[in-house]
Amino acid sequence: MAGGAAENEDEITGINVTPLVDVVLVLLIIFMVTANFIVRETVEVDLPRAANGGETVQGLVNVVLDKEGKLFFDGTEVREDELSRKISEAVSKDKDTRAIISADQSLPYGRVMHLIDVVKGQGIAKFALNIEKDVAPEATRL
Repeated sequence: MAGGAAENEDEITGINVTPLVDVVLVLLIIFMVTANFIVRETVEVDLPRAANGGETVQGLVNVVLDKEGKLFFDGTEVREDELSRKISEAVSKDKDTRAIISADQSLPYGRVMHLIDVVKGQGIAKFALNIEKDVAPEATRL
């Protein structure tokens, strides 16, 4: 009586992780396949370079000014009055809306400043200027 009952009461000491790994791999494959569909439409812009550019947080509003002077709001081409309206709509939905402004480096400084002024004029207090980070900083270039 004392020896026979103790053999079947062993505790489970190991965990089988094979089903967990299988599920994680399937989810990874699904994510990799659908990631191509999630990417927003982009506009080709020759961004200025800076050696000490920091990482930026993705904002809710992306404003692009290409080398022909065309304005884009989140990937769609707009006129300046449409841009103002869409920005004010975004600010009315969320007061903490942020903007990422991308402009071609060949554009005049005044044109970019006007775009910044339009964005700030519609109530966006926080914005970032998009740059392309230099691989090696050059002290002589200004």
